[in-house]
Amino acid sequence: MGVEWTRSMAFLREAAGRLRLRRERESIETADQLAAFVSTRSAFVAQKKLYGYLKARMGTRYPSMFEDDVFIQSINVAKLHVFAACLSDMAVHTVARVGHTGSLSNEQVALLASHCFEWGIGDNEAHLPDEGMARSWRDGFAARLRDVHWENLAAGGDAFSESPKALFQWAPIAENLKRYDQEIVENSIRFAFGEVARDFRERATLGGIATDWCRSRMDAEAPAQS
Repeated sequence: MGVEWTRSMAFLREAAGRLRLRRERESIETADQLAAFVSTRSAFVAQKKLYGYLKARMGTRYPSMFEDDVFIQSINVAKLHVFAACLSDMAVHTVARVGHTGSLSNEQVALLASHCFEWGIGDNEAHLPDEGMARSWRDGFAARLRDVHWENLAAGGDAFSESPKALFQWAPIAENLKRYDQEIVENSIRFAFGEVARDFRERATLGGIATDWCRSRMDAEAPAQS
């Protein structure tokens, strides 16, 4: 268990570490830069809020719990699921704004959201303990995209609906201990994403991202030159 689970979490730890060491300020101007932003911030928020909740709930017992292999495995499972939910929320939140400013069609917006989601999943997929895990995440995201009202999200609708539920559901804490925590826990991750959303607004060139995405799609769909 130890080696494989350590590998499976390598990306999340690396992403969080990079963000702690330096505050990136460069503009987000391309679809790939957007996807990288969505992925790294989702990893950072997932890890920060899950560990924060566990530490707050366990108090002085928190360090000793990491000597328990079963508990460590539960944390790793939780972290992956919370990451996937954060990735879903961040993808639709950011892409809704890109699509609105860049006048993208709903189909183009959905394809860009899928690009961002796949970028994040791809960073972890090779080391997931269960190949069905990524499949279930993709299925869930595809179902979400079918019901998304992009105009509502662009106008300020709440895109952060999956990550609060996932954090509360997957946190490895006994149900009788966390039953009064739901509102506090869910609000805490929404607050964290509020900071990320502000960072995105300050750095993103929305029209440029949309233009880059349309150009990349045209290049991908162009017939091969003879």
